[in-house]
Amino acid sequence: MKNRVTGIGGFFFKSKNPETTKEWYKNHLGLATDQYGCTFWWKDKEGNDCSTQWSPFKEDTTYFAPSKKSFMMNFRVENLKELLEELKNEGVQIVGKIEEYDYGKFGWILDPEGNKIELWEPVDKVFL
Repeated sequence: MKNRVTGIGGFFFKSKNPETTKEWYKNHLGLATDQYGCTFWWKDKEGNDCSTQWSPFKEDTTYFAPSKKSFMMNFRVENLKELLEELKNEGVQIVGKIEEYDYGKFGWILDPEGNKIELWEPVDKVFL
């Protein structure tokens, strides 16, 4: 497998008040926030449209479980199913099963410190 991670897909973190946090970032840093946070659009080296998501989650979210951390990284990948098989064979802990949506496929792993990492095989054209 040539490329495993192709970029940062998103930065997700817990917040006491996600709505107030999004409003603060909108007012003070100019982020174009919506109900999910803010989507940053960019082009990859081949000129394809891509996105990175910034999202505050409620402080009591269980989405980051089993990690106890207050953040979760999301990495963009090219072939999620193949990558998860390779990672499993390397002894990496896989969390849950692949989930598919119209905007991409998702899988999760844990790093050695228990940080949950979301792997995303995106379908960027859905957003355009």
